[in-house]
Amino acid sequence: MDERSRGHVEVITGGMFSGKSEELVRRLRRATIARQAVQVFTPAADTRNGAGERLVTRDNRDYEAVRVADSADLERRLRFGIQVVGIDEAQFFDPGLVDVVQDLADCGVRVIVVGLDLDYRRDPFGPMPAILALAEYVDKMHAICVRCGRPAHYSQRIAGSADQVQVGDAEAYEARCRQCYTPFEPTAELAAVPAEAETG
Repeated sequence: MDERSRGHVEVITGGMFSGKSEELVRRLRRATIARQAVQVFTPAADTRNGAGERLVTRDNRDYEAVRVADSADLERRLRFGIQVVGIDEAQFFDPGLVDVVQDLADCGVRVIVVGLDLDYRRDPFGPMPAILALAEYVDKMHAICVRCGRPAHYSQRIAGSADQVQVGDAEAYEARCRQCYTPFEPTAELAAVPAEAETG
């Protein structure tokens, strides 16, 4: 039996704009071609693609997905007999995702987890460090630094607040390498805006 056909955890990680979700969709489509039962989850906190039940990549690939509020909601909505579970934007989930991922793999499910390993401050992000530690397979993706063209691992925030979670895309983030990364400081005007007034 192929080692990857047993229950295990695969992680696709790295900074923004590095092709993580595209790689997830590629793996999911291969599993579908192999006639495996696949189910995909995305966090409700990721509002970039509206409220649709689709995982949509930057190059417009998509895959049917279930939007869930948290790890408990994900667990409740798992279908019986699933062989492959994909979880996109895992950094937005609560710590309970770690146990869900571990339990699924222990039950023989192939779990593919995608997420940022670091936030814009280069600090570990959400449940990703723990999931990385328990994974059998890890692929670290790199974007291209917008400043110098070298491989970029960091998600440089260029606009917005100092909150750890700020959903955004190219209007708020750039891919940067270590040499071109600079700590983000929100403008004094923006920093004065009460948190409840921010729209994310």
